Amino acid sequence: MTASPLGDYQPGITVFHRLPVGAKLLGLLVLSIVAVAFRGVTTTGALLALAVLGCLVAGVRLGRAARALRGVLVAMTLLAAYQTWQRGAEHAFVVVGALVALVLLATVFTTTTSVERMVDAITRWLGPFRRLGVNPELVALAFSLMIRGIPLTLAIAGETRDAARARGLERSPRAYLTPLVIRVVAHARATGDALHARGLGDD
Repeated sequence: MTASPLGDYQPGITVFHRLPVGAKLLGLLVLSIVAVAFRGVTTTGALLALAVLGCLVAGVRLGRAARALRGVLVAMTLLAAYQTWQRGAEHAFVVVGALVALVLLATVFTTTTSVERMVDAITRWLGPFRRLGVNPELVALAFSLMIRGIPLTLAIAGETRDAARARGLERSPRAYLTPLVIRVVAHARATGDALHARGLGDD
């Protein structure tokens, strides 16, 4: 089964667990801007060191950090090869290293922030927009379903891949993608029916 760091909260009492959701998101946003605005070897090295330190302080398990990177490993490898070919190894380190650092920092956020706290924060932030017709509770519900749906979709993908492999069809895209799409759509429809039965989303 494929696991995802998203939606996989890890309870704890570290300083990251105690920080408000908004402060953590703002910090992630600022570091993302720094990675782009001050792009360079020094900045990327500092971001990587900060990300590793953040993982250690937040108590992110090594296996969990590895899973977070494994999900983007192919894309990172291809990007590193392309950047090395086009602009050299130093530029590849700057670009890919910054992305790896941001993935690890995002993992720190999801590890130390429960979905319930994220939903509460979104509901609170969108409160002033209620007069404009925005339903904060509905938006928060959609966000919660999205977060919970990512690991579920990855789990379905893993099960479907294993089933195709067991039938000796691991190299057949049709044997993998067709049941994957059917199961994901079926789950989405079942979720929609459950919400509809509770009177949600009828507005």
